[in-house]
Amino acid sequence: MRILLVDDEELSRNSIYDFLKTQLSLDVHEFDNVISALAAYTERSFDIVISDLKMPGIDGLEFLEKVKKLDSGEMTDFILITGYGNMDSAIKALRAGAFDYLQKPLNIDELNEVIKRSMDHLSLLRENKEFKTNLNRIIRTEKTKYKEKCQEIHNTYVELAGYGEIGIFSAHMDKIREQCEILYKNRDIPVLIEGDTGSGKEIVARMIHTGNLVNKTPFIPLNCSAIPHSLFESELFGYEPGAFTDSKKSGSIGKFELANEGTLFLDEIGDLPEALQAKLLRVIEEKEFFKLGGLKKVKVDVRIICATNKDLKKMVKEGKFRNDLYFRLNTADISLLPLHKRKEEILPLTEMFMKKFSKTKNKNFNSITPKAEKMLKEYPWPGNIRELHNAIERIVLLNNEESISEEHLGFLDDIISSSEYYNVFDQDNMKLPEDKLDLKKLESEIALKALKKFDGNKSKTAEYLGLSRSALRSKLK
Repeated sequence: MRILLVDDEELSRNSIYDFLKTQLSLDVHEFDNVISALAAYTERSFDIVISDLKMPGIDGLEFLEKVKKLDSGEMTDFILITGYGNMDSAIKALRAGAFDYLQKPLNIDELNEVIKRSMDHLSLLRENKEFKTNLNRIIRTEKTKYKEKCQEIHNTYVELAGYGEIGIFSAHMDKIREQCEILYKNRDIPVLIEGDTGSGKEIVARMIHTGNLVNKTPFIPLNCSAIPHSLFESELFGYEPGAFTDSKKSGSIGKFELANEGTLFLDEIGDLPEALQAKLLRVIEEKEFFKLGGLKKVKVDVRIICATNKDLKKMVKEGKFRNDLYFRLNTADISLLPLHKRKEEILPLTEMFMKKFSKTKNKNFNSITPKAEKMLKEYPWPGNIRELHNAIERIVLLNNEESISEEHLGFLDDIISSSEYYNVFDQDNMKLPEDKLDLKKLESEIALKALKKFDGNKSKTAEYLGLSRSALRSKLK
């Protein structure tokens, strides 16, 4: 796995390089400017490019566009990083073809997770490329093999992401388990799972799919935010031979057809292109569709489970999501609370992950000290179960003791002190100083941080803070 790292900030570049080289044992080539990096990429392509967004001369976005225009660009995942990011730049990056978009200072666990997902993604791309030259076999045989390969890839992802075990450790999750058992028996009802990122939405989807039995029917996941809009229709419904330029000569099977008699899990449904929302509703209602370029209807029996971390009701009011599709999906709704609102699960989940990684990594961890338990329960876990899972994996991997102690959890304090990862206005976790609070100073610091968030735009900053421009100027002074 070859990685090209481009960052004009030496300290940041060195930190990322050391982590990728030392901790992940990857082949990393680093540069401080895009011109040199582009020359290196042209000479020999790379699997993953990690590039700073704002750099002198050619910036990261231009670099991304240049790479994607090259023949080898379609087989390269591009990860943009920046210390001055905002929603507009993130949207531009993803629309230009970026695999992911991270803000500085980087969290190594988050970077590690993105690298893992990229490896899975690239593996899938290579498999698809191989299929282009090997689709002269009988369609029925290819369809069976493709189903098996998709399931194998998904199983690998499940193992990497830690979804192999399900822990029911609270009344909240016990109630959701009961809902899942009911919904398992009613496969005609679409299900909408709402919850923060990392709170376990895919776990719940698999519980609905599996029920209390071993379900051998396919479970096909599709992340709506990871598919370019131009490819979405063919990804969902497949296409006939010659449906469009560069299409496979034998056509392709879509996710709906692959999930026949099983479950199609549409993650991040709020990112589904508006043009496809009506088509999805029609398939849910009629259980049939046309392939891209096809003239014959394809009938399917597919359970639909959708998940989102967005407020779909608000998106409906804003005209960003179809109300008829929302009400159809909302027939059965499951809302997952964030981990900091179900604290009783933290320690049992920690023990479950500790035992799992101790076994797989041949370590001897078997207990948690009282001080470590207190730290685990007090930390807000903004990344929810996924963050807890990654934290315990990191501890077990890097240490050889028998107990998880407060020393092992020191990195959580660093995360808490960074406003990138800790919301100071979370009423359940907000901490006030012991002696006194300088409210005016705090207001000024918030105003400055908001100004930085909007790249110096005072109008947007004032609107964000609910202030007039004159009031904002006063606080900035």
